[in-house]
Amino acid sequence: MTAGIITALALYALLGILVALAARRGLGEGASEYYLAGRRAGGVISALSYGATTYSAFMMVGLAGLTYAGGVGALGFELIYLAGLGLVAIFGPRFWLAGQRFGFITPAEMLSFRYDSRLVGGVMALAACVFLIPYSAVQLMGIGYLLSGVTDGAVGFEAGIFIGAALALIWTLAAGLRSVLWTDALQVIVMLVTSLLAVGFVVAALGGPATFLQSTMESRGEWLSVPGPGLFSLTTFIGLTLPWFFFSISNPQVSQRLFTTESLGALRVMLLGFLVLGFIYTLVSVLWGFSALQLLPALERADLATPRLLASGAIPAAVAIVLVVGIVAAAVSTVDSILLSLSALAARDLYRPLSPRGGREMLAGQLVMLLVTGLAILFARLQLDLITILSVASSSGLLVTVPAIVGCFFWRRGTAAGALASMVIAGIVVTWLQLTGTNPLGIPASVWGGGLALGLFVVVSLVTNPSPGRAEHFLQPVEEGLARHRIR
Repeated sequence: MTAGIITALALYALLGILVALAARRGLGEGASEYYLAGRRAGGVISALSYGATTYSAFMMVGLAGLTYAGGVGALGFELIYLAGLGLVAIFGPRFWLAGQRFGFITPAEMLSFRYDSRLVGGVMALAACVFLIPYSAVQLMGIGYLLSGVTDGAVGFEAGIFIGAALALIWTLAAGLRSVLWTDALQVIVMLVTSLLAVGFVVAALGGPATFLQSTMESRGEWLSVPGPGLFSLTTFIGLTLPWFFFSISNPQVSQRLFTTESLGALRVMLLGFLVLGFIYTLVSVLWGFSALQLLPALERADLATPRLLASGAIPAAVAIVLVVGIVAAAVSTVDSILLSLSALAARDLYRPLSPRGGREMLAGQLVMLLVTGLAILFARLQLDLITILSVASSSGLLVTVPAIVGCFFWRRGTAAGALASMVIAGIVVTWLQLTGTNPLGIPASVWGGGLALGLFVVVSLVTNPSPGRAEHFLQPVEEGLARHRIR
């Protein structure tokens, strides 16, 4: 099967490169074209790309591994993420209208304008770099585990990392968001179709749906309840799900997509399409994890569930090969979106304020892509703990930006000082808690960080003065647009 996997990956890489180069032909000039595809993305392709960006190695490797380790609580954990997409229904139109009116490229640029402080946007950009580089590394780790596992080491862990990083970098540099959108659409179709096929074969190998459920209840009944075998205590569950609920507005590689659609109607199509895709892929990933639990009950590491299951012979070799490509595609699509987002944040919110004429902004952003790729590779080689836990840890750090984002639209009294205090102090605290593994009073780091950020934003804003008239200047056209489209 190893030769087939290598051949399939080569064909996939070639096809992706051709798609990216085709996307380059329609690329216009300027930051809006490169980072936002000229704000002309349609609803269907946006839904596909949003799904590919969000669902990565985290799902068929990470969520399956979390199911293997903790049981059905993993399903509840991921469904809470889907519930959090209700935030897109609230904030999506507001982001889109603000982007149309003021020409924002990044969420950090929007915060800088709203709070009348470039420092606010700069701090948010730095926070994104600090926490999204490890998240990128998690995706590369997923590729490394997968390829080394299914090829029995013929493609090593580090080789898998370099393959994923190279593809993400090439596709992002080719044409910015245009190439990311096109390659994402290809990748999400591959990952969804292949995962459905694979789960169908493995459940059939276990005797069909009824027998599969019955045997799971008999042999692993504890995994069908919460807290299950012990991973999902109440505090652990809250700590994992809180940052996941706010993922859609706290992670800039996702929230930046709210600026890109051609209309509010396309934005709604994007959200509804992703909800359908996400629900299906969540069920598939959890069923995959339970299948691994049945067939491979004594793995030394939960994140190995997917590669070992693919190599077990439970599904046809051809399906296994295509699924490997699908999972690699899912991980690469997340990495390229993060590279593009961090490039935009660095260029627009860190480099441009320091360069009065804004010269070579695009070049600065592309150099950042190279730097971020190198750091992600170095981090991935550390091979740290569960992929899902690492993913949530990254989102826990970005949770500290949520109060400032919410206040941007819903609290005129919010100030730049409040936004800075909430992001800087809470960000330092949550980073320290996570690095040291400290949970004061048994409360997870994400809860401490989110609560502290909210408290600091409110208290500091109340004792400082907002920029005169800035909130009204920002919010008035947004509120008029909402009223015009009859959106609350």
